Amino acid sequence: MKKVMITGIGMLCASGNGKAAAWPAIKAGRPGIGRITQFDASKCTSQVAAEVKDFQSYAIESGLLDRKAARHMARFAQFAVVVAKEAWADAGYTDENRPDMNRVATIFGVGIGGMEVTGESYRTLFDRGPDRLSPLAVPELIPNEAAGNVSIAIGAKGPCQVVTTACASSTDAIGYSMDLIRAGRADVVIAGGSEGCIIEFTVGGFMKMKALSTHFNDTPEKACRPFNADRDGFVMGEGAACLILESEEHAKARGAKVYAELAGYGATADAYHITAPDPSGDGAVRAIEIALADAGVTDRSEVDYINAHGTSTHLNDQMETKAFKRVFGEEGAKKISISSTKSMHGHVLGGAGALEAAITALSIKEGFVPPTINYEKPDLDVDVAAGETPLDLDYTPNVGHPRDIRVAVSTSLGFGGHNGVLVLKKA
Repeated sequence: MKKVMITGIGMLCASGNGKAAAWPAIKAGRPGIGRITQFDASKCTSQVAAEVKDFQSYAIESGLLDRKAARHMARFAQFAVVVAKEAWADAGYTDENRPDMNRVATIFGVGIGGMEVTGESYRTLFDRGPDRLSPLAVPELIPNEAAGNVSIAIGAKGPCQVVTTACASSTDAIGYSMDLIRAGRADVVIAGGSEGCIIEFTVGGFMKMKALSTHFNDTPEKACRPFNADRDGFVMGEGAACLILESEEHAKARGAKVYAELAGYGATADAYHITAPDPSGDGAVRAIEIALADAGVTDRSEVDYINAHGTSTHLNDQMETKAFKRVFGEEGAKKISISSTKSMHGHVLGGAGALEAAITALSIKEGFVPPTINYEKPDLDVDVAAGETPLDLDYTPNVGHPRDIRVAVSTSLGFGGHNGVLVLKKA
């Protein structure tokens, strides 16, 4: 079976614009979460989000986004193009040095798509009638335009698709991309995820679901506190990330640098509830075990790091900890460094898996475990009789540290019971 390598990375999130800014901020534990600025959130009980700052100036001035083309893209599609171009250049590809573009696929994960375009279009429809709608409203809002615009921008002519599985979208997209290379259907895949929908509708919808943090509006940098005893909900984020994937043979033939090997993928369904995870952790356990088996990891003590889904909700963090203990054993799980980088960059929804896979690859390459910030009080007082487990693992509290990472796991768990897991190895 072909080995798949990660040879390029592009990142964009609340922690920074571009890999060179975002990764050092995440290593240092600097929060990117603040009060919402993209709309008046005074009517919302949750008024914090992890927004990308100064995006237009960064994207245009860096040459990663054409100003004219950007006018015809929703925010999530603009994000996708920017990170894809950064990753493409990071992999060493240029106009003069290109692979066979008929063998380059573009696979992105998007959870929601151009919701701001949807909102604006409905206002136009109701206020001014259908004849006043933009002719590009539909092409701008549909999720597949992330991959479509990336394919156009780079000239990739292989399969071009978008995966939508809620918060597991881009993890599933990367897993599918790996399978394309293994099956010989592509030599190179531009694989990633994107989301940009911090608008009143989505914040209000998650707010009414009681999924968002509401207790830290005055101290937004403390709002996302995964695995902490007083966590009270997730913080919406936006951004994107892209990985350039290629077969080991293809990468070696051109002398490419390699961040890590993408070694395994597992996906399952809880078949339990439309929003709540199965509290037993069964779906997550099976996805992790499938991914480890796919990666050929028979000795689970080789796993040194887990980038956890870690949403800062009571249900997820409890269930995920239980799943880790079931897979690795009570004592084995305690030897693994775990972190939820969402504590800094927020929950990027459909783009979360790609961003966290990029962070995991960088963690392996540099031998560094990023922290879980805002970890102040362990959640140990739980109802064991009801099946809960103490949250007593090594969540890398507040400060990251060096560690040689042989094998790492990145988990993504989405509404609808979607579980996606990636396994990365040191190359």
